[in-house]
Amino acid sequence: MSTLLTPYIGFRDTARQAMDFYQSVFGGELTRSTFSEYKASEDPAEQDKIMHSQLITGGGLTLMAADTPNAMEYTPGSNYSISLSGEDEKELRGYWEKLSGGGTVTMPLEKAPWGDTFGMCTDQFGVSWLVNITGES
Repeated sequence: MSTLLTPYIGFRDTARQAMDFYQSVFGGELTRSTFSEYKASEDPAEQDKIMHSQLITGGGLTLMAADTPNAMEYTPGSNYSISLSGEDEKELRGYWEKLSGGGTVTMPLEKAPWGDTFGMCTDQFGVSWLVNITGES
């Protein structure tokens, strides 16, 4: 198996909802484990929070996420984005519509100077997304 680079997003109390949303966008199989399942926290408020979740799609996408424990610092940032790129315009436009719906479009999905179709948005959970649809060569 080759080395994989997989985005892992930390949330504060919304990992379950966020991953359900991402599954509605991308499809695939979603697995999740709570802190109580692994006896990973003695804090009663954390028992049903997500300790680890993973979404794997038939198309080869993988996304992981968890709720940050109350005892750990949580600072959502703007120093990262998740990029979706490819040639399947219908599929990528579908992802764009779902991700940007309920979120904020920071750059509309349109023809870019380099010939591709490109857009940027922030979804309803504060995650930044870049979508690039490869132009015709």
